[in-house]
Amino acid sequence: MPTGKLVLIIGPSGVGKSVILKELRRKHPEFVFPKSATTRERRPREGTDLYRFLTDGEFDDLIRKEQVLEWAQVHDGARYGTLKDEILPAIETGKTVVREVDVQGFESIRNHPLFAGEHPRYPLVSVFILPENKEQLIARITHRAPISHEELAHRIESMDTELSMAKFCTLQILNREGKLQETIREVETVLTH
Repeated sequence: MPTGKLVLIIGPSGVGKSVILKELRRKHPEFVFPKSATTRERRPREGTDLYRFLTDGEFDDLIRKEQVLEWAQVHDGARYGTLKDEILPAIETGKTVVREVDVQGFESIRNHPLFAGEHPRYPLVSVFILPENKEQLIARITHRAPISHEELAHRIESMDTELSMAKFCTLQILNREGKLQETIREVETVLTH
């Protein structure tokens, strides 16, 4: 059995996942933070530290060769995915791999033959970051940038779906308003044990 593990960070938009991951990257260079594969265009001045930019054909080829653990097409038409070669070799060498995924990605990975069943090949830990309440999330989403009523309604509907997945995760961690450092410490405890 490999000594490493995959830790998935899940939670609704606005709950603080990006801030938590940014802090974990800064404090823990020993963890592996895999790149996402994407078919979207690279933005001006955007580096390649977070994404592996692929053509549609290259993405299709990886899917066909079963090199993608999970993938989804998002609202702008671009596809995003989790590549096996960004995760499995690190686990096999004893490293902790930390990956943010949406609920679709979580479902795909937790049911993947490599991570599912009575004796999975690779250890999987899933951490759901919970808000104190939905109003907190709505406030964060609406303060980020102007948003239409239709888009907000869509986000709230997605939020309800996402929150319903918390019970399927290994752990749930509450991100209390003004207590981000405490939340980060709780996540660190999961990663280091």
